[in-house]
Amino acid sequence: MLNATHSPQLKSWVASANSQTTDFPVQNLPFGVFTSAANSEPHVGVAIGDQIVDLYLLATSGLLDVNASLFAQANINAFMALDQTVWSSTRARLSYLLSNEDAATQAQIEPLLVGQSTATMLLPIKVEGYTDFYASREHATNVGTMFRDPENALMPNWLHIPIGYNGRASTVVVSGTDVRRPLGQLKPPTASEPHFGPTQKLDIELEMGAVVGTPNAMGTPLTVAQAQANIFGFVLLNDWSARDIQVWEYQPLGPFQAKAFATTISPWVVTQEALEPFRVDGPVQQPKPLGYLAQNQASNYDVALQVDINTAASDDTQTISQTNFKAMYWSSAQQLAHHSSSGCAMQTGDLLGSGTISGTTKDSLGSLLELTWNGKTPLTLASGEQRCFVEDGDTLTLRGHCQGDGFRIGFGSAVGKILPAHSL
Repeated sequence: MLNATHSPQLKSWVASANSQTTDFPVQNLPFGVFTSAANSEPHVGVAIGDQIVDLYLLATSGLLDVNASLFAQANINAFMALDQTVWSSTRARLSYLLSNEDAATQAQIEPLLVGQSTATMLLPIKVEGYTDFYASREHATNVGTMFRDPENALMPNWLHIPIGYNGRASTVVVSGTDVRRPLGQLKPPTASEPHFGPTQKLDIELEMGAVVGTPNAMGTPLTVAQAQANIFGFVLLNDWSARDIQVWEYQPLGPFQAKAFATTISPWVVTQEALEPFRVDGPVQQPKPLGYLAQNQASNYDVALQVDINTAASDDTQTISQTNFKAMYWSSAQQLAHHSSSGCAMQTGDLLGSGTISGTTKDSLGSLLELTWNGKTPLTLASGEQRCFVEDGDTLTLRGHCQGDGFRIGFGSAVGKILPAHSL
C-alpha cells in the first residue's frame, strides 16, 4: 500500500539524496551493515544519497523509537525478525527525519552521518539458508533447448511448480569480495573418464534475492499473501556457476559443487515497502497454478537490471546484458509459499535467489551460457577481447534500479573479481 514515504515530491536535506541519478533518495532508505574509520564495530545503517545514517547512534540519541541494541549488530536479522508494523513505522520515522527541514533536527542527525566512500560495507544479513530457483521461462527455455529437445525445452513440471534447490549459505558473500575459480570433477564430452581441475566454464547468473524477515513455524505453510508479507526486502544476487562441473554432477539430484563456491549479493537490502510503487503483474500463468500458488495481486517488480564486465587487460567497462525482473514467471511470493508448503520452517535471514533473469532478446540474457550459447558464439568486447565464459582477472558487476518520477530506487551494485584457482 502506498503512503507518504513514496511521494515523488519528497526531498531530503541531505543534498546528494536529491540527485536524479542517486540510487538512494529519501524514497528508498535501504538497510545495510558497515564499519568506518571512526567506529570499527559494525552498526546497522540506512543509505541516504552518498551518506549512511548510523541507526544505532540515531536510536541512542532518542530520535528513533526502536531498541538501539538492534542496530549494534553485525547483521540486520534482529530488526528483520520484528513484525511488519515495526519495519513500516521505522521507515516512516526515518523518512520524516531525513526530509524534515527543521534545523535543530538536522543539527542532531548530521554528526551521525558517515560518507559511503569512507565506510566498509559488510554482508547485511546472516544467511540462515539459501535456496536458488529457476523461475524465468526464457532462461529455462534457452537451457532446455541447449541441452535437450527444443520441442520439449521445459520439463513437464516447470509450468506447475517453482523449481528450486537448496544452495550453500556459508559461501554467500558481500559485493567486493574476490571469488576464486573453483576446482571440481570434470568430464568433457570427448573424455572417457572424469578428471579433477579448475572449471573452464565459469559463469554468472543475474538474479534478485528475496530476504525473509518474518519466520514461520515448522509444519505451518504460508499462503502467497502471507509469503508476500514475510519478505523484508531484496538484494542483487550473482549466483556464480561452473557449467562444466554442473553438467557432469547434476544428474540425478541437481546442482552441487558447481554452485557451492560463491554467491555474491549487494550490501544494501531494499525494503519491499520501498518497491511498492513498482509492483506489477507478471506473465499470465497458463495453466493456472494450483490453489496454494494462486495470486490475487500484482507480485512482480519493475526492476531494470544490467551486467557490466571489466577485464584485466582493459580499463573500459562494458555492459553485456540488460533485462528486467518484472518478466519472471514465478514471483518471489510464490517461491516462498511453495518453499513452506511442505511445512518447511523458513527463518529470518533466509535468502531466495530468483533464478537467472533473462529476457527475449540477445542482449537481455542473464548468463554467459546463454549470451554465447555455451561458448559457440563468443562475445567480442570493445577492447577486441572475446569471452565465452568468465576468465581470471575479470570483474563482473550487477546493477539494478526502479525508475520513479524524478527519482530512482537503486540497489547499488554486486561486484566480484575472479582470482585464479588454487594450485593442484
